[in-house]
Amino acid sequence: MVRSALRVAALLAVVVTVVGCGEPAAPPAPSATPTTTTAPPTPEPTATPTPTVSVDSYAPPGWVDLSAVDPTILLDIRYHGSHNFLGRPVAGYLEPLCILPEPTAQALHRVQVAAWAEGYSLKVYDCYRPARAGADFVAWRDTPDQATKAEFYPSLSKADLFRLGFVGGAATSHSSGSAVDLTLVRLPAAPQRAYVPGEPLVACTAPVGERFPDNSVDMGTGYDCFDSLSHTLDPRISGEARENRLRLRRLMEAEGFVNYWAEWWHYDLANPPYPGQYFDFPVARAALG
Repeated sequence: MVRSALRVAALLAVVVTVVGCGEPAAPPAPSATPTTTTAPPTPEPTATPTPTVSVDSYAPPGWVDLSAVDPTILLDIRYHGSHNFLGRPVAGYLEPLCILPEPTAQALHRVQVAAWAEGYSLKVYDCYRPARAGADFVAWRDTPDQATKAEFYPSLSKADLFRLGFVGGAATSHSSGSAVDLTLVRLPAAPQRAYVPGEPLVACTAPVGERFPDNSVDMGTGYDCFDSLSHTLDPRISGEARENRLRLRRLMEAEGFVNYWAEWWHYDLANPPYPGQYFDFPVARAALG
């Protein structure tokens, strides 16, 4: 599938609803609740800057930039840069933003308030994903490129990523605006060094002190680690890493999100605002109109 074929529509309607990147199961019961301290400052909407990019299609009314709803939520939009399983910017990510329908953004804001009270912040890796990005994933699958295998899928083939439900195409809940990929960062947030394209890659399954130094809490693997160790309740993940996964799940479930069992980082809003609809406007402020 070539990228030019993706421009045919700003809205993709599909008869089957796809939740998450694969086939999610019902989430297990949440873990016990830790207690803590203060709430984040009440965010105020930020002024939208003058658009710096042009777009070919637009979001429906009611979609927002998450940072305008809650500027305390940290962003690390991996598909805008090169530190992802494609090893390059993904089609449709024109700016490093988290764009979502307002109900999804407001639910994340409520999660952030609760996380902040326990001494953590959310950090978002991916939010709304244009359908063209999913098609870019499929096109990449059919090339010989394996430059990022050592980090992101050390034990699997590229075809396995799709067969096992780690990577989806154009029709996923990310393209509906109901899915987010995220983690937790202990407050105060430590600095995180930038990824240097071409740097030696370490398997995402390596111990936390060896793999890429994300400033998040230890979740047992890195983000977008395509391995069974990323299954939220994989029994090989124990101790602090398991507690961190369960903490994130508890916080997210309390505000109506459901975890995709195969990826500790992936959550869907249980009552999606656009069920069965898949959009293709780019990730850019200008696409919000």
